[in-house]
Amino acid sequence: MNQQIIDLYDRFTHGELSRRAFVERLAEIAGSTAAALALLPLLTNEYARAETVAANDPRLDTNTVYYKAAGTEIATYLARPKGEAPCPTVIVVHENRGLNPHIKDIARRLALAGFCAFAVDMLSPLGGTPADEDKARAMIAKLDPKETAHHIASAVTVLGHAPGASGKVGAVGFCWGGGMVNRVAVIEPSLNAAVAYYGVQPPATDVPKIKAALLLHYAGLDERIDAGIPAFEAALKANHKKFEIDVYPGVNHAFNNDTSSRYDKAAAGLAWQRTIAFLKRELAA
Repeated sequence: MNQQIIDLYDRFTHGELSRRAFVERLAEIAGSTAAALALLPLLTNEYARAETVAANDPRLDTNTVYYKAAGTEIATYLARPKGEAPCPTVIVVHENRGLNPHIKDIARRLALAGFCAFAVDMLSPLGGTPADEDKARAMIAKLDPKETAHHIASAVTVLGHAPGASGKVGAVGFCWGGGMVNRVAVIEPSLNAAVAYYGVQPPATDVPKIKAALLLHYAGLDERIDAGIPAFEAALKANHKKFEIDVYPGVNHAFNNDTSSRYDKAAAGLAWQRTIAFLKRELAA
């Protein structure tokens, strides 16, 4: 797809453009309003493709569980290997579309790799993730980032010691969730490992507070997020933090999301291999 269209869509999905302004600009690029409207379904996530691991996979136990964070009840989708053996906990933080079928599938993929995966619904305080992703994005914009980061940090401390957990805790976040995982790494010292996919970086002045090992995935064409890499990397080096930065050339923001028009199979596969290897290494007993 035309890179100009992808960049425009990225601006829309991250709140820089209203839907009306987005469609108007898209019509200018496509040549007409009719052409723009025909393109819209190609840009929208196709959740019918989300289930790479069946929801009823017999190798897994899945359930909805809740935890309290500062008096607020947060819903999570739990996926873990079937059996009684303890497993490391991984908190999964969604994009700015909330806890959707794709993120639940990510949790199941982690469970097949041997982790107790808790995919948190950070829209729980507002009634939970709606089916309409435009509504979900609008709801995400209403959340207080600092408060939300502390709610996720509570998941680290509470769910990291849930029945069947080994006591080691990691977090994986995508887009908005990647930025949140970076925030949690700053405020929660008990987090052992953090994986942020194309997430906004924390201020360099906050880097000394980070205790977790970091794996940071970035898309080569993602100018908006990539602009923050140099300062973050310099601060991580200066403070002797354990981290790895991987930039995937020629791919867009959201390249890991296989329900998205921006999905890149090769980059997503390599990033996932690195993610699983990193989590297994850092969360080993």
